[in-house]
This record gives sequence, structure tokens and C-alpha cells, in this order.
Amino acid sequence: MLKSGKVGITPVRARRSPARRYAWVIAAIVGCALGSFSEVVAGPFMQRIAHHELCVTNGAVSALRDGQLAIDTPSSRAVIRNAAETNSDQVAEIKFRYLGPSRTNKPLASGELRRQIGLKLRAADSCNLVYVMWRIAPEARIVVSVKSNAGLHSHAQCGVHGYETLQPQMHVAPAPIQPGEVRTLHAELRGAALTVVADGKVVWQGVLAEKPPSGPMGFRTDNGRFVLEHFAAGPVTRLHQPQAAPAPGRCAMSAGD
Repeated sequence: MLKSGKVGITPVRARRSPARRYAWVIAAIVGCALGSFSEVVAGPFMQRIAHHELCVTNGAVSALRDGQLAIDTPSSRAVIRNAAETNSDQVAEIKFRYLGPSRTNKPLASGELRRQIGLKLRAADSCNLVYVMWRIAPEARIVVSVKSNAGLHSHAQCGVHGYETLQPQMHVAPAPIQPGEVRTLHAELRGAALTVVADGKVVWQGVLAEKPPSGPMGFRTDNGRFVLEHFAAGPVTRLHQPQAAPAPGRCAMSAGD
């Protein structure tokens, strides 16, 4: 698991009175109970997605020995390749360490050089999906956009057309990301209502104009190097063993989303 790298300080233990000792024991029991509850929510509820469970459609995503994912290409796109095609609610998360700019840059179609990482929701294909992006540079902000192109399904067909940036009902800019920091981006799409949480704090809330089509969850990066873990909840069927390459058309490389 990703670690923040903070160094703990061992406190000097003082002698406690019986009353304080009992209070400390009660607090410890309550703390353990809360810790167990958090573990239940973050464990079985959110499943860590392994490298062999991903369909990488752009760039390269490598697997590290501890199961973390590494990205060193100027762009990457990936989705969970065995996700069920349903209209169920989706909950996705990435816990990532930003290592700095990629060694080479790839400007967006607009010409802007943007460094960012984010989640893909209901990614039916390259032309129809929801993006929850954490922009690192040139400014720190959360941006949610829907890419919608009815009847089109490949990047060759839709290119960069069909994007709409959503206006939130509530929005708070997250703290800027510095190289080496570990941060967490979490998104919950329930029906058409979307909530985005950064480092445990709600930073974006809004409603999509309409419920997007069904599709898997995934992630995207641009012009940055990252080590990350990807978690998901919802219609995800685990792959316990790596599978052979998926059938053509189901997991094909693309110039972009």
C-alpha cells in the first residue's frame, strides 16, 4: 500500500491515575471499534483492481512487485476490463503518489499542456464517458466533464468532440499536489448525482444532465509520472488469474479518449 512517509515520534509515557487509566482503556476500545468499521468499509466494499484486471487503451501501465501500478508515459487510459455492463451506481477511487512531470510531454488537442490524473466512470467507449479529473498544473482544481457522442464509439470517429464541463452545485479547490505526496481521489456516481472526495473531504458535488450509458470504471493520466492503486465498488467481477488477451474490439489501443 502507498505510504505517506511520515516519521512517528514516540511519546514519553506519564503515570496515569486509575480514573484516567480507565478513561484511556475506554477510548482505546472505542478507537478499535471505529478502526474495525473503517476497515470493513474500505476493505470488502472497495476492491483493489489488479494489473491483469485492467484494459489499457492508451500509454502503458506497469505492475510493481507489491501490486501497485506505475505510469511513466505522457498519457495513459485504462478501464476495468471484466466489469459488468449494468446501470448500477459506481464508486471508484485512486490512491496515488505524484512523482513529477513525465519525461516527455503530450499537449492536449487544444494545445494546452495539462498535468492531471483522474477517474473514468461509465466509460462505454472512447466517445461516451464521464471524467473526474484532478488537475495538478497549470492550476490545482477538480474538473468533471461528460463526453457524449451518440452513435459514435471510437476515437477515430469522435476525436475530442462532445465534451461538456459540468458546473457543480458545490466546489472547493483541493490543496496543490507536490511531487512525492500521496493523495486520494474518490468519486461516487449514484444515478445522476455525483460526489467527489479528495483526501477525505468533499470537494465537488453536482448532478449530470442525464444518466450516462452503462460502462466500466477506470482512470486517466496526462503528462505526469505516478504510482497508484485503483479501487472500485459496484458491478466488478474479480479475475483471480491473468486472462489471455481479450477478444478484438473489447480492449484495443486508441489514440486517446
